[in-house]
Amino acid sequence: MLFHLTSPALSGRSLRALGAGVVAVVAMVGAGAGHAAPDAELWDRWLAHDPQSSARVDHGAWSRLLATHVRADADRIHRFDYGAVSESDRTQLRIYLDSLSMTPIGLLRRTEQLAFWINLYNALTVDLVIDHFPVPSIRDIDLSSGLFSDGPWRRKLAVVDGAPLSLDDIEHRILRPIWSDPRVHYAVNCAALGCPDLAREAYTGATVEAMLEAAAARFVNHRRGVSISSDGLVLSSLYDWYAEDFGADDRAVIDHLIRYADTDLAAALGQFDAIEGYRYDWRLNRVD
Repeated sequence: MLFHLTSPALSGRSLRALGAGVVAVVAMVGAGAGHAAPDAELWDRWLAHDPQSSARVDHGAWSRLLATHVRADADRIHRFDYGAVSESDRTQLRIYLDSLSMTPIGLLRRTEQLAFWINLYNALTVDLVIDHFPVPSIRDIDLSSGLFSDGPWRRKLAVVDGAPLSLDDIEHRILRPIWSDPRVHYAVNCAALGCPDLAREAYTGATVEAMLEAAAARFVNHRRGVSISSDGLVLSSLYDWYAEDFGADDRAVIDHLIRYADTDLAAALGQFDAIEGYRYDWRLNRVD
């Protein structure tokens, strides 16, 4: 069976940097610094699944949009050409999102659900940025409620199977608690240069495992993820904000990195027992 999808919504990722008013690079020194991400709190209505299901969700429209508008520049960061999106592209994206909202998600097997939620998150984020483009940073799209909130991550802008969802809901109430897989952080994209890359094709139930492994290796082996210098070991703030997902302490995080590091980086990481600091670049992942 082949499902077609929908979800008229927009939202962004809940990676909020410590420190007010920062748009570009956020540097945080000290391995013990706290994180700004919400806790993973299960929304149990999304636990339903069918291990025997052969149903697939059609992500073809999203794959075509990614293949057309995502490109890697000299710095090897995947950027999205928001300014080049045509009215036809936008219509197809809206149709795709609208189809996702009506997908009977509880009738899918787990791998198909995982691909569904990752694609929905990323497609909503791209749709949101297109709506507000040009904008220096997704954090400037201030749709969240609360005195100390910024960005769009808390706004209920998606509907799936009749339930209103925010991007925070998708990431912190569905993806993180259900799968308990730190590689999810390498798949969902917050439209920032410091974020793990937006994939150039949609995730599917058949490809999600291999794509998660590739996404993890790509980020860990890029300077956004890991940087070693005379200052010591400096990581993406991702590993601070979501420290509980990557390990109980610095050693566990480093062991996670070693798993995905190439030979030279793995050898260098093996010399460290502590993380010296964190950094993140919130500038929009646009094609200049």
